[in-house]
Amino acid sequence: MAASVSCAGMDRRRIVVAEPIAPAGIALLEEEFDVVDAAGVARSTLMEHLGDAAALIVRSATKVDEELLRAAPNLEVIGRAGIGVDNIDLDEATSRGIMVVNAPNANTISAAEHTLALILAQARRIPEADASLKAGRWERKRFQGIELHGKTLGILGLGKIGSLVAQRARAFGMRVLAYDPYVSDERARRLDVEPVDFDTLLAESDILTIHLPKTAETEGILSRAALAKTKPGVRIVNVARGGLVDEEALAEAIESGRVAGAALDVFATEPPERGRLFELDAVVVTPHLGASTREAQDKAGIAVAEAVADALRGELVPSAVNLDLGPEVPEEVRPFLRLAEGLGRIFVGFARGLPAELTVAARGRLAREPVRPVALAAMKGALGAVTEQAVSYVNAPHLAEAHGMLVREEAEPTTTGYESVVRLSGDVGLRERVIAGTVLGHKGPVLVEVDGYRIELPITEHLLLLRNADVPGMIGKVGTVLGEAGVNIADMVVGRSPTGEDAMMGLSLDRPLTDEELERLLGLDGVLAARFVDLSSRGG
Repeated sequence: MAASVSCAGMDRRRIVVAEPIAPAGIALLEEEFDVVDAAGVARSTLMEHLGDAAALIVRSATKVDEELLRAAPNLEVIGRAGIGVDNIDLDEATSRGIMVVNAPNANTISAAEHTLALILAQARRIPEADASLKAGRWERKRFQGIELHGKTLGILGLGKIGSLVAQRARAFGMRVLAYDPYVSDERARRLDVEPVDFDTLLAESDILTIHLPKTAETEGILSRAALAKTKPGVRIVNVARGGLVDEEALAEAIESGRVAGAALDVFATEPPERGRLFELDAVVVTPHLGASTREAQDKAGIAVAEAVADALRGELVPSAVNLDLGPEVPEEVRPFLRLAEGLGRIFVGFARGLPAELTVAARGRLAREPVRPVALAAMKGALGAVTEQAVSYVNAPHLAEAHGMLVREEAEPTTTGYESVVRLSGDVGLRERVIAGTVLGHKGPVLVEVDGYRIELPITEHLLLLRNADVPGMIGKVGTVLGEAGVNIADMVVGRSPTGEDAMMGLSLDRPLTDEELERLLGLDGVLAARFVDLSSRGG
């Protein structure tokens, strides 16, 4: 891979790739960005490349610490071509407003298959037999193994990989138990898995396999005390993360006979120091190969390239690991993120300022889904209208706090007129302001309410909101001023006030209004207020 050269010079943002990824991923990025190949360069050279970079892509070898981040003042996103982000300082990246994305689904099949490979290798003693035969010995009686059929497999962590392992284990005729406090019993049973508590999992599993992320909560989960509760003769498999198992306690448990054997692909320190586990015949080890298939590497490269591109376009990326989004963002919520961001900018432009407290409400069908992503999008839009700093989904909460704006989230399952509505409200200048919108299949994002006025105006780059006396001729007066100024009206709607004494016009224009043109509109007899909102330069 060679560094690409943009025909547009410096107009295209730069992505530095510090470790090799799939060529298809590079090709995807080069369609829109300048890509610099820094794979294998010295750390000092990499830091020089990062001076004007908007994105950095790494695998597991590059240490993205505070020093490296200081060398990248314009960095917006870090992409990890894989799952683990142990080599990235998440706290430092988050404090700088840098989104960190990964490829969480790229290696799921490979990791699940490697888990089954290690279970079989351990159960049938394949590495020992292979070494013996290659050494010239024929020792059939020595290497008696066990069948998987009829055995109980305990899965610690029933996420994507754990679920795939469960499906494959059922094909071997195994009974499958699982412990995962974040997975409902109903979902476990749909996978033909019996949900149990942690102690039951330890006590009943013939083979125990771990599929958990490494967190403060899970580190050392298979401790000396936990291993003492396991079924005698259990076999331990770890293809997840090093540090989840107390390696010294595991070695002792194997030597004592409590644990029949283990198969490990990951270690607390990598490369691991050669210790007691490596001297035990009952232990099968591989050098962190769970994701090491051609297919997984290609998927990871493409997935991280797509995520980085989306992040640089200002979109919310589901694989962002340093965003507090709650449950995974459903596809049906995605169109409302763009809507909420636009509403945030419209709110600030219309109210001429940020509220001390902004309430973001999801109403109707949308209220069934997590409100947090929608609230983040509204924050991003609102703050992008008041600061020159690039606003991202990552730094929006910090910037909101810095600007003294508290954001409240509400979910209301009922609404009128539309299936789903996003409504923003807050006090600015001692007056409550309300902006609401929805997404319509034939129009896309539309504005449906402004301070109680019901309108249905497509949200475009140049919006004029004008409150006027509800008398004949107002539309003609406004149209005449805009026509004389050479401003084309792309769309126009009118809504009356709830009390009926005045009305509001909403207009989509083909170009921005100048201050002078807006003053001419405000000078018209019958025009009570006018706000022009420019959405053509979006934050972050």
